[in-house]
Amino acid sequence: MTKLNIATLAGIILASAAVAATAVEDQDGDGVYSMEELAAAYPDITEEVFGIMDVDGDGAVDADELAAAQEAGLIAS
Repeated sequence: MTKLNIATLAGIILASAAVAATAVEDQDGDGVYSMEELAAAYPDITEEVFGIMDVDGDGAVDADELAAAQEAGLIAS
Protein backbone atom coordinates (compact mmCIF):
# COMPACT_ATOMS: atom_id res chain seq x y z
CA MET A 1 0.00 0.00 0.00
CA THR A 2 1.40 3.40 -0.91
CA LYS A 3 1.80 6.27 1.51
CA LEU A 4 -0.97 8.17 -0.26
CA ASN A 5 -3.39 5.25 0.08
CA ILE A 6 -2.56 4.87 3.77
CA ALA A 7 -3.08 8.60 4.36
CA THR A 8 -6.38 8.53 2.48
CA LEU A 9 -7.58 5.51 4.42
CA ALA A 10 -6.58 7.11 7.72
CA GLY A 11 -8.50 10.27 6.78
CA ILE A 12 -11.62 8.29 5.96
CA ILE A 13 -11.43 6.39 9.24
CA LEU A 14 -10.97 9.59 11.26
CA ALA A 15 -13.83 11.32 9.45
CA SER A 16 -16.09 8.33 10.05
CA ALA A 17 -15.21 8.32 13.74
CA ALA A 18 -16.00 12.03 14.01
CA VAL A 19 -19.39 11.57 12.37
CA ALA A 20 -20.20 8.57 14.56
CA ALA A 21 -19.25 10.48 17.71
CA THR A 22 -21.55 13.38 16.88
CA ALA A 23 -25.24 12.75 17.47
CA VAL A 24 -26.15 16.21 16.14
CA GLU A 25 -27.57 16.53 12.63
CA ASP A 26 -26.81 19.68 10.63
CA GLN A 27 -30.35 19.84 9.27
CA ASP A 28 -29.89 22.92 7.08
CA GLY A 29 -26.43 21.94 5.85
CA ASP A 30 -24.75 25.22 6.78
CA GLY A 31 -21.81 23.52 8.50
CA VAL A 32 -22.69 24.70 12.02
CA TYR A 33 -25.27 23.77 14.64
CA SER A 34 -28.10 26.02 15.80
CA MET A 35 -29.77 25.82 19.19
CA GLU A 36 -32.65 23.93 17.55
CA GLU A 37 -30.33 21.38 15.93
CA LEU A 38 -28.52 20.78 19.21
CA ALA A 39 -31.82 20.55 21.13
CA ALA A 40 -32.96 17.79 18.75
CA ALA A 41 -29.95 15.70 19.85
CA TYR A 42 -29.72 17.00 23.44
CA PRO A 43 -33.27 17.81 24.65
CA ASP A 44 -32.00 19.05 28.03
CA ILE A 45 -29.66 21.69 26.59
CA THR A 46 -30.33 25.21 27.82
CA GLU A 47 -29.72 28.60 26.21
CA GLU A 48 -27.07 29.15 28.89
CA VAL A 49 -25.14 26.00 27.93
CA PHE A 50 -25.51 26.86 24.23
CA GLY A 51 -24.03 30.30 24.96
CA ILE A 52 -21.07 28.73 26.75
CA MET A 53 -20.52 26.34 23.84
CA ASP A 54 -20.67 29.19 21.30
CA VAL A 55 -17.19 30.42 22.17
CA ASP A 56 -16.92 32.90 19.28
CA GLY A 57 -20.41 34.32 19.90
CA ASP A 58 -21.61 33.94 16.31
CA GLY A 59 -24.92 32.36 17.33
CA ALA A 60 -23.95 28.88 16.14
CA VAL A 61 -21.77 26.01 17.35
CA ASP A 62 -19.20 24.63 14.94
CA ALA A 63 -17.62 21.16 15.05
CA ASP A 64 -14.66 22.38 17.13
CA GLU A 65 -16.91 24.10 19.67
CA LEU A 66 -19.09 20.97 19.87
CA ALA A 67 -16.05 18.75 20.44
CA ALA A 68 -14.72 21.12 23.12
CA ALA A 69 -18.10 21.12 24.88
CA GLN A 70 -18.17 17.32 24.82
CA GLU A 71 -14.60 17.14 26.17
CA ALA A 72 -15.48 19.64 28.91
CA GLY A 73 -18.52 17.58 29.90
CA LEU A 74 -21.07 20.27 29.01
CA ILE A 75 -22.92 17.73 26.86
CA ALA A 76 -22.61 14.00 26.33
CA SER A 77 -20.33 12.75 23.61
